[in-house]
Amino acid sequence: MPDAAIEFRDVSYHLGDGREILQRLNLEARRAEILVLLGRSGSGKTTALKLVNRLLEISAGELRVEGRPVADWNPIELRRHIGYAIQEVGLFPHYTVARNIGLVPEILDWPEEKIRQRTDELLRLAGLNPEVRERYPHQLSGGQRQRVGVARALAADPPILLMDEPFGALDPLTRADLQREFLSLQRKLGKTVVFVTHDLNEALLLGTRIALLEAGRLVAANTPEEFLGSSEPLVMKYVAAFGGSGSMRGTR
Repeated sequence: MPDAAIEFRDVSYHLGDGREILQRLNLEARRAEILVLLGRSGSGKTTALKLVNRLLEISAGELRVEGRPVADWNPIELRRHIGYAIQEVGLFPHYTVARNIGLVPEILDWPEEKIRQRTDELLRLAGLNPEVRERYPHQLSGGQRQRVGVARALAADPPILLMDEPFGALDPLTRADLQREFLSLQRKLGKTVVFVTHDLNEALLLGTRIALLEAGRLVAANTPEEFLGSSEPLVMKYVAAFGGSGSMRGTR
């Protein structure tokens, strides 16, 4: 298997009017790393994420997942291979927590007992009391709903996890708790994660590498330490906007 789980090779994406959202992106997500896509709103980071699981289709270049061009993947098969967690969570309000988590395994025709065991396992991994399994999303706090969203993304044990600002809507303390718990979970599971955020502190804390996007172009892709020490003007500008490298914490 290739070292890169995801490879962007000169990938571009443009709208029907010709406006380019992503321009000749060359980037890879290596196995078992957390690659953070960092940038302001409109920089192209969510677009890049959606190209991976074919929620959007590339306009030019080549995008590979597990060594295969995404065009060669059946979209449904591809999406079952990839977990997806977003800020709005997207839980089905009329399903219980257990049904929300077990939905993909159910579609994959897992036995009922296996689904139940997997659901309970993920509730524990996500730091949730098993008692919540029969509750509905409206009966949970924001932090609990986000934990359920991550658990659902992991339900079928996909090797790749895409996360689009999953903790962005939470209060600072809950967000910090979930960031720490997510890092702990990643150490246990070793997934390949592509994580979108506009928050440099979050990127430094979670990222194995940080890829900064600006106006649809890749500016830099560095380790957190390299990112803070970069002489690239746009990286320096981003660091300064968050208070300078002296205030960056990024400690795992």
